[in-house]
Amino acid sequence: MCATCGCDSGNNEHHHHNENHDHNHDHSHEKKLIDVEKDVLYQNNLLAEKNRGYFEAKNILALNLVSSPGSGKTSLLEKTLVDLKNELLFAVIEGDQQTTNDADRIHATGTKVTQINTGKGCHLDSHMILHALQGMKPSENSVLFIENVGNLVCPAMFDLGEKERVVIISVTEGDDKPLKYPDMFYSSTLCIINKIDLLPYVPFSLDKVKENAKKINPHLEIMELSCTSGQGLQTWYNWLKSKVFIEETV
Repeated sequence: MCATCGCDSGNNEHHHHNENHDHNHDHSHEKKLIDVEKDVLYQNNLLAEKNRGYFEAKNILALNLVSSPGSGKTSLLEKTLVDLKNELLFAVIEGDQQTTNDADRIHATGTKVTQINTGKGCHLDSHMILHALQGMKPSENSVLFIENVGNLVCPAMFDLGEKERVVIISVTEGDDKPLKYPDMFYSSTLCIINKIDLLPYVPFSLDKVKENAKKINPHLEIMELSCTSGQGLQTWYNWLKSKVFIEETV
């Protein structure tokens, strides 16, 4: 269960409908549940717009990195921060339920980083990002990476005010991931397929995963890379720098 967004409440509602309650009870219960959900997202979206305004005013390119656990988000971040440290200014917000393990890894690269521990929560929300920004004060004309909690479900619902949402999957996860988690792929602007150095050893089809992703989001950009071998990293770096240059010329 998600203590923040109550993501199992839909199942509870389903169970209620299967019980022998009268029609009026079911109808009022359902209506109340929908109203609560709308209120949560409404407040989140208001703060997301505030974050977005802050990023635009400071010319900060904010990217929301989302994935399931173990896809290689932090490894990709480490490589990016080290390889481009002389070209771009970076800051990182790390989201995890517990520990500062990933934030410690980012700190070791010399990058400004703030850790958010969500406890029982399964995602970051815009209020958490707003609070983190007030403390870390990222530099103008910089890139802010927000590494979300490892989860392909709930983070899809919550706008953080980011400019780009980047979904990362690895070849060890299965090429049906976009079909199983359509909301995340529909709401993302870029899909990174990571760990392609393992392709000879796993039953994963690049063509199939791309086909499935395009079924969900025809406008989704897709790239392949490996943090271990370095293959494809330059394509990612070029994409990132192109977004920074676009931001600077607006």
